[in-house]
Amino acid sequence: MDKYIELFVDYLRVERGVSKNTISSYVNDLKKYVKYLSSQGVNSLFQIDKKHIIEFMGQRRSKGTSVVSVARNLSSIKSFHRFLVREKILDKDLSSAIDTPRLWKKIPQVLEFKEVDKLLAQPNIRTSRGLRDKAILELMYATGLRVSEVSSLNINDLNTDAGFLKVKGKGGKERIVPLGKTAIHFLSRYISQARGDILKGRTSNGIFISSYKRNLSRQSIWKMIKFYLKKTRIKKEVSPHTLRHSFATHLLEGGADLRSVQEMLGHSSISTTQIYTHINKARLKEIHKRFHPRA
Repeated sequence: MDKYIELFVDYLRVERGVSKNTISSYVNDLKKYVKYLSSQGVNSLFQIDKKHIIEFMGQRRSKGTSVVSVARNLSSIKSFHRFLVREKILDKDLSSAIDTPRLWKKIPQVLEFKEVDKLLAQPNIRTSRGLRDKAILELMYATGLRVSEVSSLNINDLNTDAGFLKVKGKGGKERIVPLGKTAIHFLSRYISQARGDILKGRTSNGIFISSYKRNLSRQSIWKMIKFYLKKTRIKKEVSPHTLRHSFATHLLEGGADLRSVQEMLGHSSISTTQIYTHINKARLKEIHKRFHPRA
């Protein structure tokens, strides 16, 4: 089945322009899927039955895999099977009738305003790395950028005078994202005071760079965020997207319209952004329950 996964990868890269990170996620999901099929004696595409897909998802959950990861696994499998039918390799899409259960559509965790303030106050801005980290955290909360988008930012993408950032998102799609005054302030301070110290005379086009002059990796940025979150002692389940979720939720709470938030987040479909309206409803219920005398 490996050759069909390779064909699928070529399709994603050439025809759909999918990013390397997304392709890597697809491949990892499909390798787990194929490994499970093999364990069930299924070694050919033509032996796959709908029950195999359902049982694979059940096995993932039984092993403690998060609902978000299981839902992503299913999404990858669905995309793969649609491709196989599109290329006339298979006659029927066995995954089409399998819906993602509602309980898998987990509402993302967000930070309260005070928790965001606490997190953003953690870096020691008297050091070069601390100032860099502060600029990253302020930027992520101000713009809702994905960790991968922050990692790939270059100097030419930034226009502090006009107050915006050019971002290349999923599928290579570019968008313009506005910057707040605080983010601009710390970005400017980092670039003028700390970036050169980290580079130590070397050159790099990246905004956020490591001591090796390369752009900070997604993993390094996420490790940095986890480090500061641990220092805050915030007792919440967080992910690389926690600041992104908080950005969108706080915008909507402040009265922003859904279409504007969709554009800033770089979502191709409004339905993806609508999850944040559910967050708002859930948070309103929680606030009502906590503070209303007869809740």
